[in-house]
Amino acid sequence: MSSELSPQVQNQIAQIQQVQQQAQALAMQKSQIDVMVKEAEMAVEELEKAADDAVVYKSVGELMIKSDKASLLNSLKERQESFSLRVQSIERQEERLNSRFKQLQEQLQSMLGTSGGGEDED
Repeated sequence: MSSELSPQVQNQIAQIQQVQQQAQALAMQKSQIDVMVKEAEMAVEELEKAADDAVVYKSVGELMIKSDKASLLNSLKERQESFSLRVQSIERQEERLNSRFKQLQEQLQSMLGTSGGGEDED
């Protein structure tokens, strides 16, 4: 009997798996953005240490283009802000997915009649 699940239970399991996959994808995105944030922070720190008249370059694709310190600093800070907003957005999405995951899990447990008794794997 345990090998045959009702279509509703199978659907619920599929939804849980989909939410888990979405959460993993978000975690990967967040990790990548965190790396970019750290790189931008290090670049800002180094640029702030440089003299105001220092010769600086910015990377544009495969090119290095001469730039002035002030505009490059502004550009890096805007980039940091953009990354921070993306991280906040991902965190909100993660919260919604976690909530959805818990909801689906509770529904599945009630479908299987295991809510609150017997074996609990959490």
